[in-house]
Amino acid sequence: MLGLSANLRYFLCCSTVDMRNGFDGLSGIVRNYLKKDPVSGDVFIFLNKTRTHIKLLYWDGDGFALFYKRLERGRYTLPAHNGLSKQIKREELLMLLEGLSFEKMKQKKRYKQD
Repeated sequence: MLGLSANLRYFLCCSTVDMRNGFDGLSGIVRNYLKKDPVSGDVFIFLNKTRTHIKLLYWDGDGFALFYKRLERGRYTLPAHNGLSKQIKREELLMLLEGLSFEKMKQKKRYKQD
């Protein structure tokens, strides 16, 4: 089961992906395009060209888990980015899934133990 924990790292792929890709295709994109390890335990986020479909790929220790959502209306909003991937916070992923804009929100200062 995919739990969106604050202890996980989330990487948004900054280029569009063909949503016909499954476990093997997406893990190949992670390894060959994003230059990351798909079995690291990180969550990798992919959007299609029209930004109406989203997939999250996650290695849970003994296999891949895949979350797939298709919007019936509207589009996902991407944060400002450049490069192959962008690391985002769990809260930003939740905002993305709920249709909230990154640019219009400001986070108040919070204590964070490093």
